[in-house]
Amino acid sequence: RFIPYLWPKGETRLRLTVVAALLLVLLSKAVTLLMPFAYKGAIDRMAPGLQPAAALAIALVVAYAGARFGGVLFDNLRNAIFERVGQDAARRLSVEVFRHLHALSLRFHLERRTGALTKIVERGTKSIDTMLYFILFNIGPTVIELTAVCVIFFVKFGPGLVVVTVFMVAAYILFTRTVTEWRTKMRRAMVEHDNNAVARAVDSLLNYETVKYFSAEERETQRYGVAVRNYADAAVQNETSLAWLNIGQSFITNLMMAGAMGYTVWGWSHGQFSTGDVV
Repeated sequence: RFIPYLWPKGETRLRLTVVAALLLVLLSKAVTLLMPFAYKGAIDRMAPGLQPAAALAIALVVAYAGARFGGVLFDNLRNAIFERVGQDAARRLSVEVFRHLHALSLRFHLERRTGALTKIVERGTKSIDTMLYFILFNIGPTVIELTAVCVIFFVKFGPGLVVVTVFMVAAYILFTRTVTEWRTKMRRAMVEHDNNAVARAVDSLLNYETVKYFSAEERETQRYGVAVRNYADAAVQNETSLAWLNIGQSFITNLMMAGAMGYTVWGWSHGQFSTGDVV
């Protein structure tokens, strides 16, 4: 469903833009993976007896800072370059939805669901940009980065740390998927209540003369108040569930980090690893 928007036919310029953005993603990931090695080299050069190598340690620290800046630079250049693709995808989807709405029956349009329809179209066309970013710059690069990290861990620390890392990533994915499926119902309910609240407000104002004719201002206000209250309750539930998701994800990642660093400290105490390896 997303490929026609991500890789549009006959749009060579947009395709080249996607390729350029992907190259910047790879550069950003490469720089990010090299950063710890510069930091490790600086720490190792600060060991007792290596004072004459201070200049090299400073150079490595500067290289570390430069790599951090490079990661931010490439990420923001990627966003700026890809923005044209995302906006073009949103534009084409908006046109398709607009054409589809005009193709619907008269009965549909006589139902006067202008408010809810406006909100749904706005949310849908904006979300495709986010989805394209997520697919192209989050899922794919994460797989590449995880593979590179496992290779580095295997070379530096042995297969044990690789197995634990893969296990913890699998646990992270399983936890995230399970909680997200639970949250989806809450999120969907919140969206429905949001649509209803907007529909109540917009449709009531569009039919101002009818409301005034029947002196139904108070009734319309009460209906709108109920819709807004339902949305507020659903939003609270959604935000609470999101907090639990973030807490669980943070627990898994920090548990992995604590275990990996504890392992390298243990290896350092036995002479297997240097101080920089802990970094």
